[in-house]
Amino acid sequence: NEFLSAESGMSRSAGTCNTMGTASTMACMAEALGTSLPHNAAIPAVDSRRYVLAHLSGMRIVDMVHEDLRLSKILTKEAFENAIKVNAAIGGSTNAVIHLKAIAGRIGVDLQLDDWNRVGRGMPTIVDLQPSGRFLMEEFYYSGGLPAVIRRMGEANLLPHPQALTVNGQTIWENCQQSPIYNDEVIRKIDNPIRQDGGMCILRGNLAPKGAVLKPSAATPELMKHRGRAVVFENFDDYKSRINDPDLDVDETCILVMKNAGPKGYPGMAEVGNMGLPPKILAKGITDMVRISDARMSGTAYGTVVLHVAPEAMAGGPLAVVQNGDFIELDAYAGKLHLEVSDEELKQRLENLAPPAPPSFIGGYRKLYVEHVLQADEGCDFDFLVGCRGSEVPRHSH
Repeated sequence: NEFLSAESGMSRSAGTCNTMGTASTMACMAEALGTSLPHNAAIPAVDSRRYVLAHLSGMRIVDMVHEDLRLSKILTKEAFENAIKVNAAIGGSTNAVIHLKAIAGRIGVDLQLDDWNRVGRGMPTIVDLQPSGRFLMEEFYYSGGLPAVIRRMGEANLLPHPQALTVNGQTIWENCQQSPIYNDEVIRKIDNPIRQDGGMCILRGNLAPKGAVLKPSAATPELMKHRGRAVVFENFDDYKSRINDPDLDVDETCILVMKNAGPKGYPGMAEVGNMGLPPKILAKGITDMVRISDARMSGTAYGTVVLHVAPEAMAGGPLAVVQNGDFIELDAYAGKLHLEVSDEELKQRLENLAPPAPPSFIGGYRKLYVEHVLQADEGCDFDFLVGCRGSEVPRHSH
């Protein structure tokens, strides 16, 4: 009863994440990209200003039609670079990496994984919100919201492109340069961050030739550089069936590895990458271990979790041939994810890799999805939608 009572009070109203989860992150990304009106990112769902902003947005989009102000004029490479930097400042979700890549692909902007390192690294995380910090989205809004964050960045010359255009016809800096900041605990000053370098870590190596992602603001600093023995789960079902086994050969120095949870291996690329720790490890008071998979994780999750390994296991990536007992080296600071086997051994394992079992489904949307979804480093969009930016209005069919 005590647990249920606490749980029933967790969500105060309708709305999305009350932490800096993926929904809150992407609302911030929309505002940072310039595709929503100022303050849209954080107004609570039941605050009357949300209703007002909805009306203002409807009025503004009509004006944009008359002005011929199109998304292609707003969603530029500069806008995406602003969003990458803002994501570091807010401690945003790893899912933003996939979503921004997919959006860029649709609009025709050349956004690459390495842009996250080039632009985002070195940016302090200054928003003290869960899961990286202490507070919640409601407090973020009443402290000044995203315009206050962008003001902090701009005043410190950390906003890459202050002149980027937004939907209200003003630049992002014109929108934010006078924004009030009401609480220095929630929206911290640049010289008092919760994490000195909050930029998303893009990892590469023989285990992730096309990249993997780690969120430093949610990771344990001592594990950002780690070498450990792999404890391998072939898929999520294998993980669930064995993780609670007291005889599982694992200790806190090990690295949990899960395969076949990527866009093809677990269609939809489920948020299962933040694997729960074995109970016998938790019983020691240990709350984090390095975890590696081709899956995603919720923006509300935390831990030293390597995600989006590409190519995924189901697509024949090196993750598919990791074996129990292999040693893996993670060096997030150097952007390195390395499986400690020789090149010859890795090549032999990949050559001997059995083709995946035929899917249990033979048609429908799921078949379309698996055959056409791109890998995580490419945004997980359908291959036939990349570069599509609308179409002519078709003729009547009746």
